Amino acid sequence: MNQRSIFLKHLAQTSDSPQILEISHGNGIYLYDINNKKYIDLISGISVSNLGHNHQEIIQSIHNQVDKHLHTLVYGEFVLNPQVELVSQLLKVLPEKLNNIYLVNSGTEATEAAMKLAKRYTGRKKIIATTKSYHGSTQGALSLMSDTYFTEAFQPLLPHIEFINFNNVEDLNKIDKDTAAVITETVKAEVGVEKPKNNYLKKLKEKCVQENVLLILDEIQVGCGRTGTFFAFEQYDIEPDILLLAKGLGAGMPIGAFISNVEIMKTLSYNPVLGHITTFGGHPVSAAAAAENIKILQRDYAQLIQSVKDKENRFLTKLKHPKIKEIRSAGLLIAVELDSFETVKKTMNQCLENGLITDWFLFNDSALRIAPPLIISMEEIDQAIDILLKSLDHV
Repeated sequence: MNQRSIFLKHLAQTSDSPQILEISHGNGIYLYDINNKKYIDLISGISVSNLGHNHQEIIQSIHNQVDKHLHTLVYGEFVLNPQVELVSQLLKVLPEKLNNIYLVNSGTEATEAAMKLAKRYTGRKKIIATTKSYHGSTQGALSLMSDTYFTEAFQPLLPHIEFINFNNVEDLNKIDKDTAAVITETVKAEVGVEKPKNNYLKKLKEKCVQENVLLILDEIQVGCGRTGTFFAFEQYDIEPDILLLAKGLGAGMPIGAFISNVEIMKTLSYNPVLGHITTFGGHPVSAAAAAENIKILQRDYAQLIQSVKDKENRFLTKLKHPKIKEIRSAGLLIAVELDSFETVKKTMNQCLENGLITDWFLFNDSALRIAPPLIISMEEIDQAIDILLKSLDHV
């Protein structure tokens, strides 16, 4: 059996139509298939590979740690240099009150643990989420999803979950003294990019403070520079009580984090002890890569993060076509609205044929996703746009 046959028969599938691109290697913004065909990666593995593929400083940090040791003991028992280095790098860019970091395996685990932390700290049961948000796929995280298409088959999920509409100030009245936390994406990604409007996040934060409710901001997709600041919340003059990171944190290695104030976080250490525990969270190799990643993003801030807005404008200025209904963007997270999923799917397939990888959004299948590595150059943006426009011409 060849690789494709084994993939289809013996690797569990999540849909009946995987793209089945056989990847050989990657470099910079490019991925290569087994025939050495080059593809522009315009989605970064869903906002993961902010520094592109095969970044040599990241690779070297992985090699250095592999030569020392891999797993030792469950998270939190031993003092491991990669974890300490990662935390030290993050503290340089985090607000002063976000001073306690718990490293986990993924964004989903960060969500699960943050929900537990909010309940434990406040002694309350209710959690409020915003509609059309995605925070993960385990049962707790899935409970925060309003779309019943994705949840109905897995009922019953967690009780005491309520939903409010993003950017709807009237809905903030649902936040009350029974609420442990409100969780929302700073910028809603999977709906096809929706940014906060009219000081919505400030009003949300004020209501949370009024009711002694914790605000959890999910920056799993939009953190680590994607929107043009290190964290997206910096653009809205607020700070969360709990911050969730993953995806772009690890530069391609699996890692996540939930971050809060030490006074809040320490409640997971008693009544009960081991309020959250994880075997592989903050794995030394992943932590080493993440530490180097954060270090590089700080060192090259102007080149990698401050330039995001200019690169966003390049896409917005040059990506024009009769089939494009609307473009919404938050830095280098861009949704290109077409007329239907059929058009999106045909465009994606034609882009693959022409050497470009794009995708759609979970709650908006009529929009193409653009989220390239932050290292993409203006010339490479122009090349990507040319391919997109030619592909739209062909559809």
